[in-house]
Amino acid sequence: MTRRAVVASLALLLVGCATLQQIAALSRVAFGLGKVLNGRIAGVPLSRFTNYRDLTVVDVGRITVAYARADLPLEFDLNVEARNPAENRTTATMARLAWTLLLDNTATISGTLDSSVTLPAGQTVNIPLRMRVNLREFFDGPAESLFNLAAGVAGLRADPTRITLRATPTIDTPIGPMTYPSPITIGNATLGGSGTR
Repeated sequence: MTRRAVVASLALLLVGCATLQQIAALSRVAFGLGKVLNGRIAGVPLSRFTNYRDLTVVDVGRITVAYARADLPLEFDLNVEARNPAENRTTATMARLAWTLLLDNTATISGTLDSSVTLPAGQTVNIPLRMRVNLREFFDGPAESLFNLAAGVAGLRADPTRITLRATPTIDTPIGPMTYPSPITIGNATLGGSGTR
């Protein structure tokens, strides 16, 4: 074997080892759901109310009109927390995160975060996702029950709504991006106003 071939083989071996280290590091990253912030239904801030009966006449009117048009948008910021354990000793880089949002075990909207996120060892990184769900598209029931669902998402009720994110991370490696072979479940727990980990 020539010297050039040996050097090339060693380089490939080093790249392969680095790739395996990154894959192993990200596979040990713990994902969880943090706080739900800035919740609004049909433009009505959810932070002001915990019960449909507390709404003003104007707010009820806005929700009723949106409900009648079959476009009742629930908007909120969902924070995903990614913790790379200190024992990894390797910085992981997530290049992409494809996700599907589930509310009360019902799959709703899907999206993709295409910006790169660096996950240093021993640190928790917050990844904010902006959500907009037309509740009328995925749930049946009167306006009041859909409002209560939205308030549960925002963690404003004693019976908060369960939020789950089904996600597929993609990581950067020296030989190119690599995607998880199957989705992971983030959360699958009840969220309150203070968030969970």
